[in-house]
Amino acid sequence: MSLLHWIILIPFLAAFFIPLLGRMFPRIHTGWFVLFIPLALVMVTWISYSSLMADGETILSIVPWVPMLDINFSVYLDGLSFLFTLLITGIGALVVLYSIYYLDKKKERLQDFYVYLLMFIGAMLGVVLTDNVIVLYVFWELTSLASTLLIGFWFIRDKSIFGAQKSMLITVFGGFAMLGGFMLLYIMTGTFSIREMIGDVDVIMNHPMFLPAMILVLLGAFTKSVQFPFHIWLPDAMEAPTPVSAYLHSATMVKAGIYLVARMTPIFGGSSEWFWIILITGLFTLFWGAISALRQKDLKGVLAFSTISQLGLIMALLGAGSAALYAQDPDLEVMYAGAIVTAMFHLINHSTFKGSLFMVVGIVDHETGTRNLQKLGGLMAVMPVTFTVSAVGLAAMAGIPPFNGFISKEMFFANMVELMELPFFGMGDWAIIIPIVAWTASVITFIYCAFMFYKTFMGKYDRQNYWVDVHEASPGLLLSPILLGILVIVLGLFPNILTQTLIHPSVTSILTGVSVELEPYNLTLWHGFEIELFMSIGVVAVGVIAFLYHRKWTRWEIYNKERDVMNLFYDQGIDKLQDGSAAITRVQMTGRLRDYFMYMLVFIVALLAVTMWRSGQFQALPEGLATTMDTPLYMYGVMLILVGSAAVLPFIQSRITFIISIGVLGLMVSLFFTIFSAPDLALTQLLVETVLLIVLMLAFRHLPEMTKEPKSRSYTTVNVLIAASVGALVTMVSISAYALRLDLDFTAISDFFIENAVPLGGGYNIVNVTLVDFRGFDTVLEALVLGIVALAVIMLIKHRFKGGEDI
Repeated sequence: MSLLHWIILIPFLAAFFIPLLGRMFPRIHTGWFVLFIPLALVMVTWISYSSLMADGETILSIVPWVPMLDINFSVYLDGLSFLFTLLITGIGALVVLYSIYYLDKKKERLQDFYVYLLMFIGAMLGVVLTDNVIVLYVFWELTSLASTLLIGFWFIRDKSIFGAQKSMLITVFGGFAMLGGFMLLYIMTGTFSIREMIGDVDVIMNHPMFLPAMILVLLGAFTKSVQFPFHIWLPDAMEAPTPVSAYLHSATMVKAGIYLVARMTPIFGGSSEWFWIILITGLFTLFWGAISALRQKDLKGVLAFSTISQLGLIMALLGAGSAALYAQDPDLEVMYAGAIVTAMFHLINHSTFKGSLFMVVGIVDHETGTRNLQKLGGLMAVMPVTFTVSAVGLAAMAGIPPFNGFISKEMFFANMVELMELPFFGMGDWAIIIPIVAWTASVITFIYCAFMFYKTFMGKYDRQNYWVDVHEASPGLLLSPILLGILVIVLGLFPNILTQTLIHPSVTSILTGVSVELEPYNLTLWHGFEIELFMSIGVVAVGVIAFLYHRKWTRWEIYNKERDVMNLFYDQGIDKLQDGSAAITRVQMTGRLRDYFMYMLVFIVALLAVTMWRSGQFQALPEGLATTMDTPLYMYGVMLILVGSAAVLPFIQSRITFIISIGVLGLMVSLFFTIFSAPDLALTQLLVETVLLIVLMLAFRHLPEMTKEPKSRSYTTVNVLIAASVGALVTMVSISAYALRLDLDFTAISDFFIENAVPLGGGYNIVNVTLVDFRGFDTVLEALVLGIVALAVIMLIKHRFKGGEDI
């Protein structure tokens, strides 16, 4: 395995040792052992691959997993996966450091927390580094599982369980849809490799299953990256501990859908459907998230909806940038490639300022005991460092210079304005709506950032508003948000430091189909007196005015009272699902063994009947029946005895006659085994029948009197129909299988055992060799089952002799 394989596997391996280390060193916070993992991974990744990525190199390493099914544990590192790997490990290291001071080692289940966190880190690395879509799906669902465990970490709270369940249901639904899309892509291309799919993009684009595959893949991406209408799980997931929110819900898990869209853009990106679905969904999510953030009274609620909004912004940019793959004009390709540049730059920016803001909110909650904006205020006086870090993060999110968010916001404005000049995809005069929506959402973003800043830190500090003595957080708790705040400033003043190694390689990895060689984009704080500058000035001006007069158009006391329409739809859907499941359970789980047999037999009959009908075996029955005409006469005698013994069973009133009839059936089955050269089965059947007969005769006098319960005509009719259907279908399957064997000239499997008993098994007793060699594993399992049954019988006998109650 390559180093990239180990980068994925190390977090999983480390998770096994965390509980052991926690117990061996109870005085040391478990987070210190975990911190080394993401810190080492980010350093190894950067040192080993940064120069290669800057040169435009790619790395592929394949480890066969299920090669017969074209499923390999193949890892592929290019600019896009390199960027995400650094985000996952780098932000992960800062979050672990933050959690050491946030989570009390005496009160929290630290070993569980860090096992879940490491599992999530490994799963995210698997998602972004694998080249095989089936392996990607496995890691994708692992991220859902790990995030559910982390969201529900405080499981004694009902809201935590609700949020964990909600995130699991929605993201797993999207994962199943995505898997369906991957299977359609396999049908189209014959491969599970993303690289090979990109090579077959012309086949995919012209295939009738192109649109269904694209929609299914997008469902997976949208559910993970909280795009409308699947955004509803993220606000409820805020019940997770703040380190989880800072990591999963700002920098990693919610970015998995962004990664998937970026990775699939070379495959689907040359189509108008991909362009419009992603662009419209992203813009609507941007606007809806901003509006919803404005209505929150909880600090985490504001950040949750702001995350939804910002992810919509990135998604819209990916949609806009996909136009470069359709343009077929060098100038247009370069123009619209700028949207992908902005998406990758804002991806980094959002991880830095949103990660720091989540940590700041955690500090405020940790020190004051509340996140309610109606109760907070005046914290600047007692928490000056937290105030400063918060000011930097909020200014970046609001798009104020000289912070990194300002640069990506102006670039976003420019990209949206450029779409008005798009000469294809049906863009017309109405396209002015696109920059208007982008600008309006940015104004709302500025307003809720101002609200959050003012309500939390400004005003007069009143000790009576808090149930604890508020003071500045410890240096350890502040270190991670400070480092992220410094990154916000550095990337604002020197944005080009990441262009060559991160942004440009990721852009070229996404836009593999453009005809022109893309040059590194020059990122700068000053864009000149362009339209995006005046749009930014308008955002600040309108935002300040709206904030100053907010009492005239909003009331804080009505925030968060009205639930999202999609939340209501989800809640009602879950209620209907539970009611429907309960109704089905009441009908199905009757407590009667006969009903359970009926369900199983009906399913088997339906499955076999459909299979035979679709394979045309019903038409082959006459031919198969003709092949049975040379059956020896004595076989008809055996058959008549079997049928007769079975037919009289429902009408027998005497228990002794019933037992004898069953014994005759068993003996006839043994005779069948003997006729068809299966002496081991015949002997086993004889022994079973003999023991069964003895047991039944010994228990005969202890059995209750045999009575016949009256049954309705419909009850009896259903029984007869099911029994007749099973018998008829099994007969038809047997005839069809026999005819198929003759037609295809199949060699009997018994010939293999006869020919290979001595050379492969080393024995002349074919039955013994088969049981202990060719079918040795099956025999061991059978012996194990018999042993379990014997133990159960021994326990029952002991219980009886000890005077226990009847069971």
